[in-house]
Amino acid sequence: MKIVAVTSCITGIAHTYMAAEALEQAAKKAGYEISVETQGSAGSTPLPQAVIDAADVVIFATDLEVKDKNRFNGKPFLQIGVSKALAEAEAVVASAVASISSAPLVGGSAGPRLSTKVVANERTATRIRKWLMTGVSYMIPFVAAGGILIALAFLLGGYEIALGTAKDDALAAGNLSDVHYWAALCLAIGGTAFAFLLPVLSGFIAFAIADRPGLVPGFVGGAVAGAVGAGFLGALITGFLGGFVALGLSRLKVPNWLKPVMPVVLIPLVASFVTGGLMFIVLGAPIKALMDALTAGLTQLADSGNLPLVGLVLGLMMAFDMGGPVNKVAYLFATGLLATQLANTNPTDPSFVIMAMVMAAGMTPPLGLALATVIRKHLFSNVERQNGKAAWLLGAFFITEGAIPFAAADPLRVIPSIMIGSGFTGALVGIFNIGLRAPHGGLVVFPLVSNPVMYIVAVAIGTVVTALLVLVAKNIKKNPETSDEALEAAIA
Repeated sequence: MKIVAVTSCITGIAHTYMAAEALEQAAKKAGYEISVETQGSAGSTPLPQAVIDAADVVIFATDLEVKDKNRFNGKPFLQIGVSKALAEAEAVVASAVASISSAPLVGGSAGPRLSTKVVANERTATRIRKWLMTGVSYMIPFVAAGGILIALAFLLGGYEIALGTAKDDALAAGNLSDVHYWAALCLAIGGTAFAFLLPVLSGFIAFAIADRPGLVPGFVGGAVAGAVGAGFLGALITGFLGGFVALGLSRLKVPNWLKPVMPVVLIPLVASFVTGGLMFIVLGAPIKALMDALTAGLTQLADSGNLPLVGLVLGLMMAFDMGGPVNKVAYLFATGLLATQLANTNPTDPSFVIMAMVMAAGMTPPLGLALATVIRKHLFSNVERQNGKAAWLLGAFFITEGAIPFAAADPLRVIPSIMIGSGFTGALVGIFNIGLRAPHGGLVVFPLVSNPVMYIVAVAIGTVVTALLVLVAKNIKKNPETSDEALEAAIA
């Protein structure tokens, strides 16, 4: 039996490669040959066509649409989410093999047809999640690169580098021996990269919905959302709006002589005008008012001492699905606020404190689980102990997905524990009033926080709390008569 598989997750960092390894081990255990193509953020090496042609069945363990899916046309396939491949690899392999005779064919009449970049017969909520996460996955590298460069600029040149004409003056002087020149250069490049945040988010949501015809209206809509002050919420709306307008136009029946200019001229022109026009005329003002009210509310919370409560909520969200949609909503919220405060010289502005909360709370799940595997090795399998070694590194670099193998193996004990630990961490950052200008990087950007010592303390305490809660939960033995509901109640 020969199997080929493709794995991809939203961020293309952790899930993608861990799922591939899980499927390889499961297939090897069952005595099957398997070749896996990982479509991650570092790119992918396509499987040789000869290997695909020789395969008996294909497994798509993906949260995004498979690239160049037509390579697999005519092959029976099983479509699952990447998390299922992590949690139930052996069952997934068995199911794929058992269903060969009845499985749909890739690109065939028996299989699901694609009306967009997402499978047409999926549930509406699943399709919306995939569209949204596609935009987020393409946005994160721009946010990370641009945000860290901006933070480095402030580290080198102080906050005054962003005031008045300081940046332009330093660049015009061109003095390579002056640290302010390099600070200004980092700020200029980082600001340019960060400016792509909204267009890329909007553009690739539209792309996920309508394929290439959605790119132009999505990018234009995201840029307009930024211009009118509608922020990340406006970009989300223009992404969906531009995508559906482009999709509708691409489905119109037009004369043959008009078809060649539709994707190049008419669809981008009309869809961009509709999307951008609606954002300028109708949607921009109310969305901007909502974003302004949100910012004002956060400032009021900070002034009234309730910012730790925000940290608690954001921390719970970051750990709930460890890189999934809920996690990304919290992350988008933080980065969206960060993008509006590039010239703010107050290092503990609520927007910067919220970014610090989200990063710290996203680091503690893998770090806490890694620590737990060291303290009580016998409570974890050999595979989990090996995953614990990787989790140290993943957690240190703010890759929350490092906690997923543990949660997949024992969700009722692990997920509540890491949520409490992350909520506690977020609240501590709020109590300590620590700000952070960098949207990613983990340990690498600790020198850029307003109070690095207390930030390390907050992350360390959260890590210990997470580890202790996991160990306590692991010691709650589940006997055959104990239902999942009873166990959940006991943990609570």
